[in-house]
Amino acid sequence: MEKKKRYSDYNTYLRQLFGQRVQKISIDAGLSCPNRDGSLSRKGCIYCNSKGSGSGMFSRGFSIKEQIEKGRIAMIKKYKAEKFLAYFQSYTNTYTTCDHMKQMFDEAFSCEGMVGMAIGTRPDCIDDQKIDLIASYARKYLVWLEYGLQSAHDATLKIINRGHSVKDFFKAVDLTSGRGINICAHVILGLPGEDRNMMLQTAKILADSQINGVKIHLLYVIKGTILDRMWETGGYFPMEQEAYVNLVCDFLELLPERIIIQRITGDPHSDELRTPMWAGQYRETFNMIQATLENRDAFQGKRYKKRGE
Repeated sequence: MEKKKRYSDYNTYLRQLFGQRVQKISIDAGLSCPNRDGSLSRKGCIYCNSKGSGSGMFSRGFSIKEQIEKGRIAMIKKYKAEKFLAYFQSYTNTYTTCDHMKQMFDEAFSCEGMVGMAIGTRPDCIDDQKIDLIASYARKYLVWLEYGLQSAHDATLKIINRGHSVKDFFKAVDLTSGRGINICAHVILGLPGEDRNMMLQTAKILADSQINGVKIHLLYVIKGTILDRMWETGGYFPMEQEAYVNLVCDFLELLPERIIIQRITGDPHSDELRTPMWAGQYRETFNMIQATLENRDAFQGKRYKKRGE
């Protein structure tokens, strides 16, 4: 039997909800991003690859239904899974019309075994009408809306060319909360210009917010990105593995137990990774985090204090 983790992990949360293993299937819906198509800029975030952190399967001719079926077969074979979540991952999945979003979601839920969905998006690409649509699915299915925050510091968001503010994130959270939709915040550790205190301040700010989950990512350099050029010219230095592991443990201690931890490190494609090379050793880093939590007798919420306490 797997040892109980020292934080509220996503797999356990799903198993408690559905009574069995549930697997995410990543989907590329063929959308774009206002930070790439010229609406905000054409540069994109400094770390983002040409596929928008996705598979590029839509551009290769795979429909949403075909992508899910391909993923479903793989998950059944690998994990013997019977229930699945559609994960709209690539680019910004609310950066389109409500009619198109409905077509996307309906196509996903027409597939066998689908019990919910997760929608990756930006906090500046949501409005009342889109929330109404997403909330209509939350009445029947498990729905997570994943907002890319990355940092709770506007100076950092400017450096990484994020194109939105921290205020935009919290406006989106306010708009989403109370609608039956679970809210997940994406955070990246190791962003240019941030020290340990700044990154832990992001944890403290999120701790008392209305979010339901967090994804913690490591900043790694992907070939051909703006960050890649910064690294080559000495403008960026990635975190060391041990420093990252300790920082994640510190971050978790500041978050209340109610927040579901969906991810604790990155998992880059080996053919895209430039540096740090340890970022490609996902299982090693994952195990180091578990061991460090044990050795420190650390756990999620250990140092959490409500604002004002």
